[in-house]
Amino acid sequence: MADDLQGKKLLITGGAGMLGSTIAIQAVAHGADVVVVDSMVPDLGGNLFNLDSVKDRIEFVRGDIRNADLMERLVKGVDVIFSLAAQVSYTDSQNDPLGDLDINCKGHLTILEACRKLNKDALIIFSSSRFVYGSVEYLPVDEKHPYNCRSIYGIHKLAAEKYYELYYRAHGIRSISFRIPNPYGPRQQMKHGKYGIVNWFIRRAMEKHPLTVYGDGAQRRDYIYVEDFADAMLAAIRCTDMVGEVFNIGCGEGTSFVDMVRLVAETVGDTKIEFVEWPAGRYFVETGDYLTDLSKLNGFLDWTPKISMQEGIELTCEYYRRYQNHYW
Repeated sequence: MADDLQGKKLLITGGAGMLGSTIAIQAVAHGADVVVVDSMVPDLGGNLFNLDSVKDRIEFVRGDIRNADLMERLVKGVDVIFSLAAQVSYTDSQNDPLGDLDINCKGHLTILEACRKLNKDALIIFSSSRFVYGSVEYLPVDEKHPYNCRSIYGIHKLAAEKYYELYYRAHGIRSISFRIPNPYGPRQQMKHGKYGIVNWFIRRAMEKHPLTVYGDGAQRRDYIYVEDFADAMLAAIRCTDMVGEVFNIGCGEGTSFVDMVRLVAETVGDTKIEFVEWPAGRYFVETGDYLTDLSKLNGFLDWTPKISMQEGIELTCEYYRRYQNHYW
């Protein structure tokens, strides 16, 4: 990876969040010239402490991807754009669909228009979501699975994918989209549980609260540790054959929800687990089991996740024990 990133100019939108800051830290270590832009909207995940270890080696810009003048200035001369800025709560998307539309659709069109006008050579790597699939019809889920979106969030993520696809075909603006399942790990926001359930349960356990499981918790999920995901996104820079494509990403293994909860409880210690009935509003967007088919991605990238669920939870707990005062 070092040779691929040395001297490259990277723009990371939403770069003060968990994923963006992880990519920034890795990229700087390999000699990249990194610019981070983040609106720092409360509750969306931006945290300047995430970038503390590289703050003297990056340029940080406080700004919004919906600001056309700003994006036109920032995309000039950039080699790679990691398009990560987003409204990331599917529950908030249901309560404020127009707000979700504004960020998760208009924001990406603003980036694409800036590139169309001023930098058609940039490669854009976009963070989409497994929520585009909605209700799952078969496992593991491949990229040909039908779109059964059950949330505004999933619909808008799919719309953004289509924007990137159209601009590649119509204007030659290269992009790669990754559909993410359930990321977790260090540097994720910990103030609420609207997204990042693994991290939220870690906070709850650390504060000696019981962990709540809806139903029997048997539904399986594909959880991916943030460092593994960042590795894949950075590796995609060197694979030109991936351009114009959409890829599932994950660990490729299913962990039942209740087993994830037990791992958190055991790792933190002295934690109770409570089973309750599904609230009607939450069950509406429940999509059943989800397991990622990595066949397409593995056909392009020599990449496999390295961190097991148990190790990832241990590393995450260790991080927040050390830096809790920056996240609570």
